[in-house]
Parts: sequence; structure tokens; C-alpha cells
Amino acid sequence: MSEVHIVAINVRSVLNVGALFRTADALGIEKIWITGYTPTPDHPRMKKTSLGAEATVPWEQVVDPIECLDRLRASGIRVYGLELAEDASDLAMIAPSGPCAIVVGNEVEGLSRMQMDHCDEIVMIPQVGTKESLNVAIAGSIAMWQFKKGT
Repeated sequence: MSEVHIVAINVRSVLNVGALFRTADALGIEKIWITGYTPTPDHPRMKKTSLGAEATVPWEQVVDPIECLDRLRASGIRVYGLELAEDASDLAMIAPSGPCAIVVGNEVEGLSRMQMDHCDEIVMIPQVGTKESLNVAIAGSIAMWQFKKGT
């Protein structure tokens, strides 16, 4: 089974970050990369949703999101941006065969064009409802499960 990382760029809610840690722990995610102004596990409210997963999932803070994405790519990790975009591939059709990272963005703005340009591929979760997006922790969790299932 290949390693899967998750990158959180400018996720503003500490509760969403805690939920990503909890899912990462459940699914055996290799590492969480925290970038931009995303809260780190030392935030006092993190434990409310992470339930201790911040102590079991390795994590690293790289303040500059582009530096983080470029660093992952340079180390041989294929980087997938999770975003509703015209050029995005259906997440269900992706089956990574080597180390990979899923990038999630801000709850309102998502990933910027520049951030997407530093990913190897953009993927999306097809939706049929009236809302145009999912909560970042939910979307990230779906993607983590899909990538772990496919590796």
C-alpha cells in the first residue's frame, strides 16, 4: 500500500483541522502538512475534534504553501489538488500507484489558481445536490479514503 499525505492550505477552522487528523489516524495517512494560516495541533481547541490523533499522526508545518507543494513533488510524491474546477478529474477514477498527497484548501476560497498550478493533477468529488461544495474536512476525508482504497 502506497503512502498518502494530506496538505491543508489556509484551512481556517481548528475543528476542521482536528477532523482531518482524526480521519488521517483512522486511515493510516503518512503525514499531514500544515501550510499558510492553518492552525497547528498545539492550538488548545484541536483536541475537541482530533481526540488525540494529533499525537499519533506525523505532521509538519511549512508556512509557504508553494514551497510545501514543490518540496513534496521534488521528493517524488505526486500531488493532487482537491478542487471543483473545469479541468478536474473525477476522484473515483484516480488510483495512485506510488506516494501521493491530497491538497485541501480554504473553506470559502478553496485552492488558488497558483496553488493548483503547483499540483500534478486536480481532482474533484462529483456532486449532484444543490450545494456546490462539501465541508473541507468531509471532502478531505472522502479523498483520503479513496486514495487509501486505490493504493
